[in-house]
Amino acid sequence: MIKMKQLRHRFVETMPEKIDPGTLYISMEYATAAHRCCCGCGEEVVTPFSPAQWKMTFDGDAVSLYPSIGNWNLRCRSHYVVRDGRVIDAGGWTDEEIEVGRGRDKEARTKYLADKTGTKTMPSTSPPAGRRRSRLGRLIDLFKLTFV
Repeated sequence: MIKMKQLRHRFVETMPEKIDPGTLYISMEYATAAHRCCCGCGEEVVTPFSPAQWKMTFDGDAVSLYPSIGNWNLRCRSHYVVRDGRVIDAGGWTDEEIEVGRGRDKEARTKYLADKTGTKTMPSTSPPAGRRRSRLGRLIDLFKLTFV
């Protein structure tokens, strides 16, 4: 359950020692935002900005973060969206949904870093969640890895 329904933004050069509840601190220099978890548990949440992680928009009045913030490593496991300074409960995820999301995030970061450094990445051969690849599917994947 989300207790903090609003986050006021504050642009800073570096993050302060004390992160106040209800404040979203944004460092453009370090491309990072930090705030206290909006469920009220008090844990610090850090969202680094990059094409493969979070994006921040500022319309001159309010801040939005995309995608949602899933605090899966915190005891509370809260999940919410920050849109125009409002905090919107995004509902809990199952362990399976979290693992699929983590895999997708890891793949996005790997692709982003590879594109940035010019390194060729290997395509994922893991099947979509809940589906097992057939022998033919695995053979096609092996062919793609070998000849493409």
